[in-house]
This record gives sequence, structure tokens and C-alpha cells, in this order.
Amino acid sequence: MAKKVVATLKTTTGKDFAKVVKVVRSPKTGAYAFKEEIIANDKVKEYFANKA
Repeated sequence: MAKKVVATLKTTTGKDFAKVVKVVRSPKTGAYAFKEEIIANDKVKEYFANKA
């Protein structure tokens, strides 16, 4: 899957997107997990401002 994501981001239409990684803490166990998503560049600040 990683190869497909990288290939998509290198195309001309893929330059409008960014792969973001957010650290999320589980309320049940208290352990940290990483949440990865590919979102539009103009939505990056909103993504990190959201606490969910």
C-alpha cells in the first residue's frame, strides 16, 4: 500500500495532498497510537486543531 500512496502523491494531482501523522492517546488503556491520514493541504491545520 505504501508504494501506491507514494506514487499517487508524486502525480500532478497529488501535490494538493499531504500525509499527516497524529499521536492519539487511548482513553481506555492510556497507551499512545499513531493515526495516519492523507488529507488536502488546506485542511491540515483544521485536522490538528480537532481533538477527536
